Amino acid sequence: MPSATASRLLLDPAPANSREIPRQNRVYVNRNLRLDQIEMVGFDMDYTLALYDQAKIEELSVRATVHKLVTIKGYPDAIRQLTYNPALGIRGLVVDRTHGNIFKPDRYGSPGRAVHGHQLLDRDQRAELYQRQRTPLSNARYAWIDSLFALPEAVLYIQLVAFFDTYDGPKPEYAVLWQDIRACIDLAHRDGSIKAIVSADLPSFIDRDPALAETLHKFRSSGKRLFLLTNSAWDYTNPVMSYLLDGVLPAYPSWRNYFDVIVVSAAKPAFFTDDNPFVEVDSQGDPLPGAVEKSFVRGRVYAGGNVKALEELAHARGDKVLFVGDHIYGDMLRSRKSSTWRTAMVLQELEHEIVTHDRMAPSLAQLDGLERQLRILDAEISDKQTLLRSLQKAGDGEISGDVASAKRVLKEQLDKLRDDLRARVAEHTRLEADLDAAFNPHWGPLFREGYEISKFGEQVESYACVYTSCVSNFRFYSPNRHFRGPRDRMPHER
Repeated sequence: MPSATASRLLLDPAPANSREIPRQNRVYVNRNLRLDQIEMVGFDMDYTLALYDQAKIEELSVRATVHKLVTIKGYPDAIRQLTYNPALGIRGLVVDRTHGNIFKPDRYGSPGRAVHGHQLLDRDQRAELYQRQRTPLSNARYAWIDSLFALPEAVLYIQLVAFFDTYDGPKPEYAVLWQDIRACIDLAHRDGSIKAIVSADLPSFIDRDPALAETLHKFRSSGKRLFLLTNSAWDYTNPVMSYLLDGVLPAYPSWRNYFDVIVVSAAKPAFFTDDNPFVEVDSQGDPLPGAVEKSFVRGRVYAGGNVKALEELAHARGDKVLFVGDHIYGDMLRSRKSSTWRTAMVLQELEHEIVTHDRMAPSLAQLDGLERQLRILDAEISDKQTLLRSLQKAGDGEISGDVASAKRVLKEQLDKLRDDLRARVAEHTRLEADLDAAFNPHWGPLFREGYEISKFGEQVESYACVYTSCVSNFRFYSPNRHFRGPRDRMPHER
């Protein structure tokens, strides 16, 4: 039976005003989305419906990968002693495989901060490596950390670069080191090293959202059809979804009752770009003979497939489909570029970012004030420098006493303004470092890099129609809600 709180959620109307919803539970809008025009809502599973305890799953992934690096790739056994530090990795980082560096780019692709192992690169080092010659981030030299699944790769790379830089024995090249980490972590996922442990103890690794069932029910009650589209195989999908949803609401004894279409082993992003066929699978996940008919059959499970075939078999038109996922490339970008599906992104880190932002609001306001002061000081210094040059030109001949006196006054004023500027810059630098540390001690806020939106933030803005911290936040809104995007403005229009 649902709890009293859960029952109330089913009956209570959505808040009339989004401001009544706690900020960490709101749905944020990049572009207009009319839910009343959405006929079918699809969901990824991992990090979308199933939210993981990130620190535990990362540590498990790192341990499994290190074991394979030692036993398969012949890495020294000493790397087993490395201390896992989850703060070393966030989404939106870029790995420079050639130089062994990791950096966080702003929206224009320029590295704001960069590390080599545990060493922070200074401005001159960053300029020498990344600004003397423009290398697009799509170059094979770089690898993106764009999903929560990829964070252990970044953490392990940073730690192993630092380890081998001081190691006396044979050292792999930085590019080979990255390649070996990727190969071993992929193997750990393929051979079940990680998922077998998670499946055996789901409560330790997955945070069960008590409001998820009500949220899915709310969508269904408004007449929308639901589908599951996950890269996970049936043997992992079934126990995870059972843990999340079985028996939570009396009307849905099995998790499968919530969904009109279930697709496993979807191989995203290839699902959006290739023409792989759908295959029906049995209760063990084994393929059944025969082609999929003209329509999906409710209650059956399918594997593989592609976006065009899903639309045809589900009788769903592209712009009437909303897909909810967590992966900026595999879910958001590819679905936006390969179809007309609307997109909603689940950002598990968003709650931490918002709570930290609100807690640090006084410091952020102080930072804004300092930046206004810096702009004023820059303008005053520029004006007085211009006036001083004019006086110097006027006095190129015989300098009158008045001109000489005016020049002395201007120079004194300039010296004071420059002292003020240096003091404000130092204060700004200290305050910005304190703010960054509040979000993440190594990388700062997820969605910003210095004065700019981070590259990851820019991608969320570009490819997600709406974004939120978890699927169940939709329960606070009408399933026919018109999410209105903000008016975009140029700087001169603000």
